[in-house]
Amino acid sequence: MVPALFAWLAWQSINSRKPPPPAAPVAGAALPSASEGWALVQSQYCLRCHGMEQTHVGPGFAQIAQRYRHDAGAPAQLAERIQHGSAGRWGRKLMPRQPGISAEQAKALAVWILAQPDPAP
Repeated sequence: MVPALFAWLAWQSINSRKPPPPAAPVAGAALPSASEGWALVQSQYCLRCHGMEQTHVGPGFAQIAQRYRHDAGAPAQLAERIQHGSAGRWGRKLMPRQPGISAEQAKALAVWILAQPDPAP
């Protein structure tokens, strides 16, 4: 049973690291290119906790986009949460602060996340 669990977790990890398809831009926000956004996700190790669609430790990027996409204040709020952390937004899960991410990088990540397509049904 345990080897099967590890095999499944490894498959999920590999599957979630595929670059996403290009996404529609968020209205009123400068969108980092898909490659710039993906590079930030990889360089900041976001995939340790987030999948593209799947919930790992934290919600998938598509889930975040689906929840906040139509909120005009979402880019700034998400950038704040990326940089300084948050709790209670997705149940009892914690988003740890990311002191190594600049305000500009956090904003770019937030805009990129919000541009992700909705999760598959």
